[in-house]
Parts: sequence; C-alpha cells; structure tokens
Amino acid sequence: MTEATTLRFSRIVCTADGGSRFVDAELALTGRTVAAGVPAMAVAGMSAAATVTYLRSSRFDSEPHPAPARQWVVMLRGVIEVTTSDGVQRRFGPGDLVHVEDTDGRGHITTGVGEAPFEALFVPTTESGS
Repeated sequence: MTEATTLRFSRIVCTADGGSRFVDAELALTGRTVAAGVPAMAVAGMSAAATVTYLRSSRFDSEPHPAPARQWVVMLRGVIEVTTSDGVQRRFGPGDLVHVEDTDGRGHITTGVGEAPFEALFVPTTESGS
C-alpha cells in the first residue's frame, strides 16, 4: 500500500453573492483488501449515485481472484495487465474502461506493468456492461 493517507481534491461552492469559489478538500485513504489474494490498497469512498471507490496502490499484482462486485474499472494512472482464466491477456491504461463481471469462479489475475502508483475508479453496477 502507498504511504499517502489522504486524497486532495477541489470543490466548487456557491458564495453568498451568487458566485462560486474553490475550496480545497481531502478524502481519507485507508488500507483495505478489496478481494482475496489482492494486496491491501489505499481506498477512499466518494459520493455518487452508487458508491464509487478511488483506489491507489504501489502494487497491483494479485493471485487469481473473482471480482468483489460487478463494476466498471476506470484506469486513471499506470498500466495493468489482466489475464483471464483462458490465458488471454490485455493491458489497460489511463482512460481505459473495463466492466468486470466475473464475481464467481476462478476469476482473473491483475498485474501492474511499469511504474507505480496504479490509480483507478471502481464504479459498481447492477447490469451488464454491454
């Protein structure tokens, strides 16, 4: 897990005179294992229509594991390589989207490629990504 304990972000808020301004804010990052066989990662919850999770990790190497939930993975920083149980590998980097639906069975393997940290958004879904 990375050493960072907070995620800094900017808010745009209304002012009393009808304008707007920036306010600096932070989300607390906590260490958490997101799936069996995956190392602990720095995680922060963010409000949305459904709970969206920001993830930052210095390692993204895992044992085979099913996804903890049906979700979009939105890569923000770094590159990961995902290997499915049939041996096919694909790489995903900043801006790539992956809808993960393998919540049962053997799952997949995720490996960080290149320089850390690896950052992504996990957006839970209730429907198919197609």
